[in-house]
Amino acid sequence: MATYTLPELPYDYSALAPVISPEIIELHHDKHHAAYVKGANDTLEQLAEARDKEQWGGINGLEKNLAFHLSGHILHSIYWHNMSGDGGGEPDAKDGVGELADAIAESFGSYAGFKAQLTKAAATTQGSGWGVLAYEPVSGRLIVEQIYDHQGNVGQGSVPILVFDAWEHAFYLQYKNQKVDFIEAMWQVVNWQDVAKRYAAAKERANTLLLAP
Repeated sequence: MATYTLPELPYDYSALAPVISPEIIELHHDKHHAAYVKGANDTLEQLAEARDKEQWGGINGLEKNLAFHLSGHILHSIYWHNMSGDGGGEPDAKDGVGELADAIAESFGSYAGFKAQLTKAAATTQGSGWGVLAYEPVSGRLIVEQIYDHQGNVGQGSVPILVFDAWEHAFYLQYKNQKVDFIEAMWQVVNWQDVAKRYAAAKERANTLLLAP
């Protein structure tokens, strides 16, 4: 039985147009995300076989593959819900996301400062990767991270709550090589309600990371 399954999209393929075309959404979800799900399940099977046979020559590659595919699956699962055809704008108390708006201002000085940092982080990730807003539970603040591929360059324990996919498959059919234009357009579809829910959930779990002796 497969451990991981491809989640259904929370909207139809055309819901994010014109920011993201229906063709990109279909290919991105049905092909690319599905490949990460399959890759994670296949790697778990290969690791089980290695344990059964006590053959560990490929352990480094298998562990790297598991991190790559599993992180790809998790980040994409967040990504779909982070977006909405009714999204965009700046998070505000009148929209029920005041706690998130306050946290952004406290952690980055202003919403404008946060937006600029996440935009640059996503647009300048070397090669393929992501720009991520994450809750860092040790300090209790929000941080921006660059994730190379799907799993590199992150603070251990940080919880992603808003993710910008900067892989070429996320935008190339529509934006060609203009990654920065795609990242700028992404702000028009951010689902702040979803981000706020993820922030609240991450805060509730924060005290489980470092257990007192």
